[in-house]
Amino acid sequence: MTANLLKKGVSFILTLIVINLFSCKNNHLTTYESSSYKRFRENHIHYEKYNEFNTQFSYKKLEGFDFDKGIERYYPSSIIQDGGLYYMWYSKPQKNTKVVGPNNATDSLRAFHWDLCDVWFATSIDGYKWEEQGIAISRGKKGRYDHRSVFNPEILFADGKYYLAYQAAKSIKDARWSKLFLTSGDFTPNVIGMSVANSPAGPWEPLDEPILKPGPEDSWDGEVIHEPTFIVKGGQYFLYYKSHSRLPWTPNITSGKYNKKHADIPLATGVAIANSPKGPYIKSKYNPVLMGGHGSMVWPYRNGICATLPEGPERNSILFSEDGINFYPVIQGVTVPMGGGAFRPGKFTDSNKQPGQGITWGISHKLYPMYHFVRFDCDLSLEKGNKIKKKHQMVKDYMKSKEYKYNPLLKQ
Repeated sequence: MTANLLKKGVSFILTLIVINLFSCKNNHLTTYESSSYKRFRENHIHYEKYNEFNTQFSYKKLEGFDFDKGIERYYPSSIIQDGGLYYMWYSKPQKNTKVVGPNNATDSLRAFHWDLCDVWFATSIDGYKWEEQGIAISRGKKGRYDHRSVFNPEILFADGKYYLAYQAAKSIKDARWSKLFLTSGDFTPNVIGMSVANSPAGPWEPLDEPILKPGPEDSWDGEVIHEPTFIVKGGQYFLYYKSHSRLPWTPNITSGKYNKKHADIPLATGVAIANSPKGPYIKSKYNPVLMGGHGSMVWPYRNGICATLPEGPERNSILFSEDGINFYPVIQGVTVPMGGGAFRPGKFTDSNKQPGQGITWGISHKLYPMYHFVRFDCDLSLEKGNKIKKKHQMVKDYMKSKEYKYNPLLKQ
């Protein structure tokens, strides 16, 4: 009798355990949550009011750059301040030289808009009125990697010296037609060159060899390397650059082998990292790190790196990366500058040692009526970001408070 009672008791307890487990499982299954809501709940996305990257870019005319006399200027570098003056560098071809395509180009007729260029520079006291100072980097002698054209420059300040990186083309023989339209194509190969100076006004001493070249034929950057931009992080120099892979379903500029499963990359951005400003620069095994890149910008923010993408699958967005490799969108639907160069406060301070201050203005190019410059303004400063994060934290603290005591600072 006792044994039977014991059996029944054990059976009853096991039944309760099973029911309880089943009940817990059912409760778990009935907790529904979309991916969007989960990202929001885990504070990976914020409403605009509490998003430190929420901004609008406005554009203004500049003084000092005359673009109605057969003169083109484009792809300004990042802007630095030195001795009370702002400095920027940019591409400028010879005046009144026609763009006729690679098949018809000569020593005086351009294959592309960026053909037969030199790197010029200008200075400004206020960032609105600029004075063109002249050529910073001239094309090299015949036979050098930079003989045909030097263009799309970027500045770096490190160890008390100034470093200008730029795209360079050796010969008109490297100007390839893509067969899409008369002037389409590119210099393939092209390289990234560098010159060094003790002052932002020069004189500049070019390096004998490029600091970066395209990859092998079967790599994502086997065609070209464009638009260098520098970030200093963790004692290293991050050189971001744009390239485009061959498309299997469109004419290739070259007859390369690149046809892997990711061959549908029209444009993307990679990074190469060095321990010295002059290199050697080692390309990241994670390249490309951004899907898109034509006319994009990168800049230091907090202890990480921000980027804009005017085109690509995540176009019209601002992205952020803590390590400089893994980027994710922090805001979308922003009309970002094309080919912009932002003012870089701090002159390339290591963002691991001192938080990046963000950006508030810069210069970008417009395409019509001819390539010319405009100023852009925004508010992506660290000061603004800190205020928003502080206010957002106050809201979270307020909602968690048992007393629910209202803080009047929330109104500000």
